[in-house]
Amino acid sequence: MVFAEEKYELGGKAIMLRSANANKNDADMLIDYLKTVTGETRFLMCEPDEVKYTTDDELSFIKEHNESDNALLILVFVDGEYAGNCSFEGKTSSRRTKHRAGIGIALFQRFTGFGLGRLLLEILLREIKEQGYEQAELTVVGGNDRAYHLYESLGFKECGRIPKANKYDDGTYSDDILMALPL
Repeated sequence: MVFAEEKYELGGKAIMLRSANANKNDADMLIDYLKTVTGETRFLMCEPDEVKYTTDDELSFIKEHNESDNALLILVFVDGEYAGNCSFEGKTSSRRTKHRAGIGIALFQRFTGFGLGRLLLEILLREIKEQGYEQAELTVVGGNDRAYHLYESLGFKECGRIPKANKYDDGTYSDDILMALPL
């Protein structure tokens, strides 16, 4: 799906949301973003040195999302600077799961703490509802209290945990906390 550009004002900052363009600039920007944000926090999918995507890989990812009927990637810019993204993908492997949508979101740390994540999630949830999904789901890493409380404030409820789901290079662990929101 392609997301039509939308503009907002938040905390005196100009916010612009749009789909990724299937070009080298956006692809390389997304790869650099992944390498940076995975190093800023322990709460994302991997370590920075594990981000091995090529420009061609990222171009395929963008194209797949833009052409999909059940996936959406939204980029967010603050005062013209790329700040992060959010996305959803329908769980369409069978008729039994096609009512569910999985959510992902990550922002550069310097763009957190002023309501941008909430704005993005509210817009993403609107889009998920408009597509007819009945449930939104996400995973939050144990210890990420700010994100957990944000998701709770939007109506998500904890529905399970995977103990020691993440093992860090220093030998410590964190749980994955599964959360769901009926729509």
